[in-house]
Amino acid sequence: MSRFFTTGSDSESESSLSGEELDTKPVSGNYGRRPLLLSEDEEDTKRVVRSAKDKRFEELTNLIRTIRNAMKIRDVTKCLEEFELLGKAYGKAKSIVDKEGVPRFYIRILADLEDYLNELWEDKEGKKKMNKNNAKALSTLRQKIRKYNRDFESHITNYKQNPEQSADEDAEKNEEDSEGSSDEDEDDDGVSAATFLKKKPESSGDSRKFLKKMEDDEEDSEDSEDDEEWDTSSTSSDSDSEEEEGKQTVLASKFLKKAPTTEEDKKAAEKKREDKAKKKHDRKSKRLDEEEEDNEGGEWERVRGGVPLVKEKPKMFAKGTEITHAVVIKKLNEILQARGKKGTDRATQIELLQLLVQIASENNLGEGVIVKIKFNIIASLYDYNPNLATYMKPEMWQMCLDCINELMDILVAHSNIFVGENILEESENLHNFDQPLRVRGCILTLVERMDEEFTKIMQNTDPHSQEYVEHLKDEAQVCAIIERVQRYLEEKGTTEEICQIYLRRILHTYYKFDYKAHQRQLTPPEGSSKSEQDQAENEGEDSAVLMERLCKYIYAKDRTDRIRTCAILCHIYHHALHSRWYQARDLMLMSHLQDNIQHADPPVQILYNRTMVQLGICAFRQGLTKDAHNALLDIQSSGRAKELLGQGLLLRSLQERNQEQEKVERRRQVPFHLHINLELLECVYLVSAMLLEIPYMAAHESDARRRMISKQFHHQLRVGERQPLLGPPESMREHVVAASKAMKMGDWKTCHSFIINEKMNGKVWDLFPEADKVRTMLVRKIQEESLRTYLFTYSSVYDSISMETLSDMFELDLPTVHSIISKMIINEELMASLDQPTQTVVMHRTEPTAQQNLALQLAEKLGSLVENNERVFDHKQGTYGGYFRDQKDGYRKNEGYMRRGGYRQQQSQTAY
Repeated sequence: MSRFFTTGSDSESESSLSGEELDTKPVSGNYGRRPLLLSEDEEDTKRVVRSAKDKRFEELTNLIRTIRNAMKIRDVTKCLEEFELLGKAYGKAKSIVDKEGVPRFYIRILADLEDYLNELWEDKEGKKKMNKNNAKALSTLRQKIRKYNRDFESHITNYKQNPEQSADEDAEKNEEDSEGSSDEDEDDDGVSAATFLKKKPESSGDSRKFLKKMEDDEEDSEDSEDDEEWDTSSTSSDSDSEEEEGKQTVLASKFLKKAPTTEEDKKAAEKKREDKAKKKHDRKSKRLDEEEEDNEGGEWERVRGGVPLVKEKPKMFAKGTEITHAVVIKKLNEILQARGKKGTDRATQIELLQLLVQIASENNLGEGVIVKIKFNIIASLYDYNPNLATYMKPEMWQMCLDCINELMDILVAHSNIFVGENILEESENLHNFDQPLRVRGCILTLVERMDEEFTKIMQNTDPHSQEYVEHLKDEAQVCAIIERVQRYLEEKGTTEEICQIYLRRILHTYYKFDYKAHQRQLTPPEGSSKSEQDQAENEGEDSAVLMERLCKYIYAKDRTDRIRTCAILCHIYHHALHSRWYQARDLMLMSHLQDNIQHADPPVQILYNRTMVQLGICAFRQGLTKDAHNALLDIQSSGRAKELLGQGLLLRSLQERNQEQEKVERRRQVPFHLHINLELLECVYLVSAMLLEIPYMAAHESDARRRMISKQFHHQLRVGERQPLLGPPESMREHVVAASKAMKMGDWKTCHSFIINEKMNGKVWDLFPEADKVRTMLVRKIQEESLRTYLFTYSSVYDSISMETLSDMFELDLPTVHSIISKMIINEELMASLDQPTQTVVMHRTEPTAQQNLALQLAEKLGSLVENNERVFDHKQGTYGGYFRDQKDGYRKNEGYMRRGGYRQQQSQTAY
């Protein structure tokens, strides 16, 4: 009531004025005003004005809601980021908090977050499974929350003793609960922050829902006014009598609720509650009816029970549109413009392009348009996964193969279609059939990307699962497509394109053993006629002939070093795989790849390492143990054979590279079906080292300056010697060490039993294509080297020994024994002579005694000391390294003295 219309005494006017002022709603906040119902034309132009308190509290509750969502998914990093923002937002709201007090919902999130972090900290198993970022964030956030909560310790203690629902939880409740609790939390003076958050619209952009909320607020305010009128009417008689007692009593009677004292008051209160519930139900049903009307208008759609909506396929063209080349190309460009943009559904884009192909074929627009759309479909399939490391899904992969086959069918069937990446879009000819059709696109690029995707699929599949086998069957389709593109480019492609597609064919051929060609070499068809032989040869081109033809074309025509280098390495690998040792060795030596391979890119270096390993295994199969050892020395001595061959990463080197480098190196890994057995590789190397090292150790037993041929082999020997209890060998390495000890004593039979047995056959020797030949060769080499070791070790015991005795001991024929001893005498490894009539070996006593050996060692050390002193003196004089340095008498040649058995190490100098 306005004071301008008041009548009566001054005291009455003052009392009424004070009462009116107390009854007035606060006008500073938006929620305190009665909302205006806006027309649909004015909905987008009106703004909602809110107080600073509401803005700050809303900012806090939004951050709290984000933190709770992060807590549900155990994203501690997100919790840490939002907690820091929450602290800053609380600092901005400090002035409001000082007036109003700390909000209950803020205390609740601090308490819940601290309890949540303590649970995560105590969960040891969960901490182990966390990634690095989450674990680091957990430790940081735990320290920060403990330090931060010290300022709110009393509030948190009171909250835990009497927990209540906070504002952020109320905001997340469903609509029905929020409506039911709105009247209870509302008081007569205004609206609390929690109530405001409850009535906040879910979507800021939805103006219609916002207006519905405003209408609900108006109805709630009307209910509250009705309650006030009901209270004032029931107490009107009392207020007249209480005016004489004073102003305080009047105010108390107006604002304090009175407990029902009589039965009538109780019935009236129950009736009031029933009326309120009825009004609430009516409002709810009215709102549901309005939403259903909106749904009929097609603006909103209610999803019930989580049933997915069936979307209609988008219409490509309006009804009655004439389908022409220009219309289809325009539609194609519209679809392609959305490619790569954020929010574009790639699967839908592929479906639209396929639908466009159907429309083009139904309207007979020609093969040029279809080829252009097919190129874009395949490109969209490759771009389906934005992440480079992610491989294609099986259905997408199969769709890609089918599209490429369909594209090749069109290109092969229509020779008047020319495709190329050099054709500009302005110069394309898609519909003028009088001239050759020209389409922009590169079929070679599509095939190379297809090959890369196949490699990526094989890299990301478990090699020990059936799924890997199923994916490996797709290689036949990949090879067939490459062959089709090869035949197409041989007719219409350039020299560079032919070289690139030849290399793709080589990369799918070089590692495969040609069993059919191998079988034809072993068992030539003698009884069959000549026509049958020709037919058998024409069934399939031998891989050796194919590799020769493809590689020679690249050697002659290629202008890039990388393609030629890869072709040479694949050619050498294929030769070595099929036991053509001399061709592989000559090609490797003539190419001089070992001189510049360190400057090549990592995939080429991996291919070089694989080729050298295969070359060493080939030499071992041929019985050339020294060549095998030299070829495998670099790979095996590094201790990183697995990494150098691209067959895995070493755990110890994970600290030396970051996550991005590790991803790059994983993409370089070779698929499992190309792997070389690392245990076979190590066994070949150790056996070759044993056959070289044991005779050398026996010949230089007393040599102080004895060098090691293989450090890894010596390491295995030392490991075997350190074992306190020697049992039967179990692993491959233990078998080789036990065989080495037996060979050192000249016991070739024991050595043979350790190297060739059922366990070693299953692990190593049966993996060779011609396992029996390898085992026969190995027995022969063990017998020969055991004979050499026996003569080096026991030559000082014998005056003479019969060659027949040696032949019986080592089960070698007499000419072989004669040949081995003759080579040892010629090379001055054994100081002896052969008596031909009696077939005996006569030993010459020329080996020094123990004192003479010590004296010789002392003389060698003094000689090396003199050489070092002379080098230092020449360096000071400035003549060190001059041409006449080797002419001085003080510089001795590296000629050793006579050892046991008369072995002399000579440095032969030959003038050419």
